[in-house]
Amino acid sequence: SLIHLLNNERLYKFSYTTEVLVDRAKGSKDGSAGYRISSDVDVNLVWRDPSSKDDQLIQLISNVKIENVAPRSAKKNIFQGATTQSLLGEKKLAALERPFMVHLKNGKVSSFYCYKAEPASIKNLKRGVASLLQVQSRSGKVIENDVSGRCTVEYKAAQGQVTRTKALETCKTAETGFTTYIQVLGVSGESSSVTVFILEDGFIKSAIAKETHILAVNARRTTAAKIVSRQSLTLVANETGPFEAAGKNVASVVKSLDEKLFAVGVTAEKVKSQCKGCQSLFEHWQAVQKQFEPDSLSKAIAPRSFLALIQSIRKASKDEILQVLKSSSKTALPQVVDAVTSSQTPASLDAMLQFLNFADPKGLVLQERFLYACGFASHPNERMLQALDISKGKIGSKDIKESVVIIMGAVVHKLCQKGGCELPTVVEVKKMILEGPDNTQVESDVQMYLLALKNSLLPEAIPLFSKYAESEVGAYCTVSLTALQRYDVALITDEVKQTVNRVYHQNRRVYEKNVRAAAADVVFSSNPSYMEVKNVLLSIGNLPKELNKYMLSKVKDILHFEMPASKILRQAMKDMISHNYDRFSKVGSSSAFSGFMARTADATTTYSLDILYSGSGVLRRSNMNIYGASNGALLHGLQVAIEAQGMESLIAAKPDEGEEDLESFAGMSALLFDVQLRPVTFFKGYSDLMSKMFSMSGEPMNVVKGLILLTDHSQVIQLQSGLKANAEFQGGLAIDISGGMEVSLWYRESKTSVNNKGAMVVTGNVTVDMDFVRTGMEVSFETEASLDFITTVQFSEYPFLVCMQMDKTTFPFSEFLTKYESLPSGKSYVSRRGHKQLLPGSEFPLHQENSNMCKRVFDSDW
Repeated sequence: SLIHLLNNERLYKFSYTTEVLVDRAKGSKDGSAGYRISSDVDVNLVWRDPSSKDDQLIQLISNVKIENVAPRSAKKNIFQGATTQSLLGEKKLAALERPFMVHLKNGKVSSFYCYKAEPASIKNLKRGVASLLQVQSRSGKVIENDVSGRCTVEYKAAQGQVTRTKALETCKTAETGFTTYIQVLGVSGESSSVTVFILEDGFIKSAIAKETHILAVNARRTTAAKIVSRQSLTLVANETGPFEAAGKNVASVVKSLDEKLFAVGVTAEKVKSQCKGCQSLFEHWQAVQKQFEPDSLSKAIAPRSFLALIQSIRKASKDEILQVLKSSSKTALPQVVDAVTSSQTPASLDAMLQFLNFADPKGLVLQERFLYACGFASHPNERMLQALDISKGKIGSKDIKESVVIIMGAVVHKLCQKGGCELPTVVEVKKMILEGPDNTQVESDVQMYLLALKNSLLPEAIPLFSKYAESEVGAYCTVSLTALQRYDVALITDEVKQTVNRVYHQNRRVYEKNVRAAAADVVFSSNPSYMEVKNVLLSIGNLPKELNKYMLSKVKDILHFEMPASKILRQAMKDMISHNYDRFSKVGSSSAFSGFMARTADATTTYSLDILYSGSGVLRRSNMNIYGASNGALLHGLQVAIEAQGMESLIAAKPDEGEEDLESFAGMSALLFDVQLRPVTFFKGYSDLMSKMFSMSGEPMNVVKGLILLTDHSQVIQLQSGLKANAEFQGGLAIDISGGMEVSLWYRESKTSVNNKGAMVVTGNVTVDMDFVRTGMEVSFETEASLDFITTVQFSEYPFLVCMQMDKTTFPFSEFLTKYESLPSGKSYVSRRGHKQLLPGSEFPLHQENSNMCKRVFDSDW
């Protein structure tokens, strides 16, 4: 083991340095920001247990110097002309140079003694030196306590050299952070810590440690930060030193030498960061409030201001937050509600609950924004779910009551994902939503509970969805079938598959076309058998005409896009009966198509467009989806579904089979970042339809608008040197989705449009903040984009003309990197770099048939 050869009456002189650097992942030492602390450390033996020479108390004394680590000109060097005393102040310098003692047993730190009143940051630096002394001369894995926490460590011993590798992911510390539930939007890290000891006769001649942490945004791994910490301890000389003290045990020896020394533990303690001259939340809000007005929502400044405000709100009290809510303009207030709710602190939740009056039906917009932000919460806790549960009792608006229950489902899903499925409130809410559909006769309430279950993704809801998929109410069927499609395929049993096939093939009764189309989607996405696929292929040709066309298009899309079912489909199509010319030459206008929006090394974005018409040419269902995939994880980024029914009477056409008695209805439903939102109704009932028909201005109806916290990662990195790094990665999105439907009886033409506008900012901040010097970096990227999806249908003849357009405008993309060092005196060094580019817009290619149709539609307009 270690210093059992530390001799009495000798003073060992070591030179010690520790440095910390921050930079982008591929940065070099010269370009980094950071600082170095160097000192001479004198070590002598104070006491040794007479019965065990491996049990000893040593004393360490040091003098200190702080300097820059990267070569800099005098002008850019913030330490130029500074002395250690001017940087630290007299009190801290005295604390840092005051001796401390370490009790070593078998080469491991058993206790660490220093003055209790010393600042935490100074004690942590001393702990960093003590931690570097731990070593053992035999190979093997052990669990050790040091400044980083309680960690698993592996020693490898060779001739005169020992290598210590610390498994940093095993370290248990008091300070924990949080991270986003959704992997695609998350942050992942790599870290390593290796110390190499050179020993001579079992005594440390030198110890060199290097610790590296890299944090990167999963969807764009070049947005990354690196922290490198190095320590080196080298024996310079040994000379005559003080005598060993007499005493029975360590504690009594320490007391007799200096009664102010206390055993304080070797693990780092929390350092409170003092903020001198920092803005209050209200001052911050006054400076940025213009950026929260609706006009800014499609610009990158909106999410950037939103992320910065969240950081301020997270440090604020309930009263400070209420002051901002109460002083905000009416137009900016919904965006402030997004920011306060997304902050997810006890104070921010209390402020929201006090500010909102759920009994007032006029407060619908703010109440819904609060609920959606809860649904998108990056790390909700049980208290948030409790707050929703309590508020649902005193709600004035029916729409809000529905939203509360639907969003509770999303929060349950996130809590269960993190192992909180057995928390009392979660158990209570699960019971409520699972029993809900069977406990009410009210159609909208059944649908509300089904949507909540769709968000919760509870495995125990699968039998319920299976039951409601065969319901007589079309809306229940579609919600249940689309919900089944979201589950892991492994959970879809043969029994469920039989139900879904029964619905598609109408074995028990006639279903609406959009229900059968949804059932077909589930069949294809649930790892279908050869027989299932063959039966679906055999049905094509005997379906209502537009469903025939839709199913054909679906099959072609699965093959073209190489979806999981494509292999079994190809097998079944080899059988000529199911793949003959008659079946595959059906006319119609419905279609299904998927394509790539963007492909990078780290992430892939795909889109799909499915459109189903009724036999008379009126839209029945349009479904647009955007998915993001990164590193094997999938995110359902967006789904906008427009449904219409019972419109045939308008154009004096005959309804399709099974749809004769349907009430006129059109509506839109959105799913955003895996969270299903409350559906919006355009009109319901013939009289409502007629009044809207003649007043339809074609003005789109807003579906989702607001600011969403997408990425949210906060981490405290305790370095072995005793320094501490804080990492904060946040991603914000400003979004505005609207949709509309207009029908012109005069021109026998209908138009549906979905407009998506968004601006996104992702920032990663790493700071290493000592009271006397601060260094850090920020890496970020931002973009603004808009995507329009327009469908024009001319139904004056059959097959009617349909033209779909999906356009992405030219959009800017910028990346920034800032590195800085600063002193409390205000002296600072900042290095900024940026890169901007314009990415060309494009019209996404849909199938060839669509391109031909668009030509005809636009030719006939002239």
